[in-house]
Amino acid sequence: MFRLTAISLTLLAGLSLAGQALAAAGDRDDTLRIVVPPWPGVTVKSEMLSQLIEPLGYTADKQELSSTVAYQTLGTNESDVFLAGWMPSQTTIYDAAMAKGNIVDLGSNISGARMGFAVPGYVYDAGITSAEQLADPEVAERFGYTVYSIESGSNVTDMLNSAIEANTYGLGDWEGMSSSTPGMLSEVDAAARDERWIVFYGWTPHWMVPEYDSRILDDPESVYGANNGRNDVKTIVSKAYSDANPNMRRLLDQFAFSADDQSDFIREYSLKERELEAVAHDWLVAHPEKVAEFLEGVTTRDGKPALPAVEASL
Repeated sequence: MFRLTAISLTLLAGLSLAGQALAAAGDRDDTLRIVVPPWPGVTVKSEMLSQLIEPLGYTADKQELSSTVAYQTLGTNESDVFLAGWMPSQTTIYDAAMAKGNIVDLGSNISGARMGFAVPGYVYDAGITSAEQLADPEVAERFGYTVYSIESGSNVTDMLNSAIEANTYGLGDWEGMSSSTPGMLSEVDAAARDERWIVFYGWTPHWMVPEYDSRILDDPESVYGANNGRNDVKTIVSKAYSDANPNMRRLLDQFAFSADDQSDFIREYSLKERELEAVAHDWLVAHPEKVAEFLEGVTTRDGKPALPAVEASL
């Protein structure tokens, strides 16, 4: 009888320790399904997240879906997280999903995201810092009365055309030159090589920021949106996943970058065309302080501190 009791106590002690380890992580799922639309910024961020969670005992499942489909699959628990909730451009579908109560907003994973009238750094340094200055005839002449933009029919090109029609900033006599994004940036590249003045639709994060030292002008008339064209890039999580996986929720909540950070790794991946896995790995290795911030209070699935496991894998 005593022998059975001793064995039972040993088994119970083992189960208790295992239970404590699982409770430390407290997560139901060992797979994280990440929605990855075909945008370079979210593509690299999603790969970084994959490289962070795999040493912790989790598996990343990347789903190549559009942003619109993302909100649907998050709502039906077919996806777990989406790192590219751009606001205000996705407000309509975001609001509809939030109203159903089936997604959780963990806040912005990018600080400093903006869009608007942009110029290369040498133009900004020459004193052109606000779109109001475009109304000056001498300034307009330097820019050739032309604003370069992306595809016709895009929301931002419609914003520019509305400003031209309304003569905002004296743009009534200007031409909006729309093209593909690569086409627009080829014009910027040609101008930058000669340090010729050019104004174009710009945004951050993007590789255009480090490549051309591009600066977004003040936009007091809100042509490109309120608050000087500032945007949020939100981390959106399925509510069911968030409730059942507190350890991973903590990591996702702390997984955030500056716009300059993202511009740099977009440049490596999209402009320099380096391998995705190498870009993500090298950025994590080069930013140990950020990795520590991401993993603060996070554990492996067996309840051990996360940071040593990730450091060993990198």
